[in-house]
Amino acid sequence: MATIARPLTQDRAAELNVLVRKQRSLWQDALYRLLRNKAAMVGLAIIILVGLAAIFAPFIAPWDPILQHPDRNTYDPFWGSPQYIDHRFILGTDQLGRDILSRLIYSARVSMIIGFVPVTLIFVIGVSVGMVAGYAGGWTDQILMRVTDIVYAFPDLLFLLIIMATLRGTDVGKFGGGLPLMFVAIAIVNWVGMARLMRGQVLSLKEKEFVEAARCIGATPSRILIRHLFPNALAPAIVAVSFAIPSAMLTEATLSFLGIGVIPPTPTWGVMINEGFAVFTTSPWPVVFPALCIAVVMLSFTFLGDGLRDALDPRMKI
Repeated sequence: MATIARPLTQDRAAELNVLVRKQRSLWQDALYRLLRNKAAMVGLAIIILVGLAAIFAPFIAPWDPILQHPDRNTYDPFWGSPQYIDHRFILGTDQLGRDILSRLIYSARVSMIIGFVPVTLIFVIGVSVGMVAGYAGGWTDQILMRVTDIVYAFPDLLFLLIIMATLRGTDVGKFGGGLPLMFVAIAIVNWVGMARLMRGQVLSLKEKEFVEAARCIGATPSRILIRHLFPNALAPAIVAVSFAIPSAMLTEATLSFLGIGVIPPTPTWGVMINEGFAVFTTSPWPVVFPALCIAVVMLSFTFLGDGLRDALDPRMKI
């Protein structure tokens, strides 16, 4: 008996240790797994750096982004030939003599705003429509989903082009340099995916025992939606938002590249690519640098979105 007492005691102690250990909530457990994802942390660090650069652009940028230097139109980056560089301009200047580094820093402001403001509108509209349709059912669900199907039937980019091209020259389109119009346009064509996602989540949750218990104690539909269904359906919505942000940034760059995005001289990465193509064969840097910025930021959001998806999936326990 003495030979088996020790192993049994050790096993029991291990079981007690697991039971006594402080249990983490769902969100604490997700945060723990997210922090262990190195790619997601690298992406988050880059996003934070870009956000800080956008916030403190007036203090970081060495020049005014729209200031022209007429003494020479185009300078190469500091590693170029000595006769074509000026050490005042680290990354050189564009064809109008504007400092590329300053324009990149100020362009981060527009890109980050475009990334977060329209996605916030998408989240609010999509979550509201999806949750109401999924919980109410019946004719309410049918009407809301048919409206969603109609909007979903339009090609996204074509719908955006029509809205921007039609309203860009009006007072509404000129207000705020065209940013508010772009916010609304991006939100109008992209909220349907969030609505469908939330509707599916609510349909799978509304017959669960905790929802039935809330109904039995007299909870109102609005209380059930806000206090019970919304928190439990939030995880996939967060992942969807993390992927929608770079998509909105790419949409802005595409529209600005086509000449119907943000109204110049407001600097954006898409506008810089558009303007830089005029001298691309002789000086590719005005195109290469903003394209690299777009690629790095989008890749960072993709890494963060993958990390959030793995962290919020209960089947991905570490």
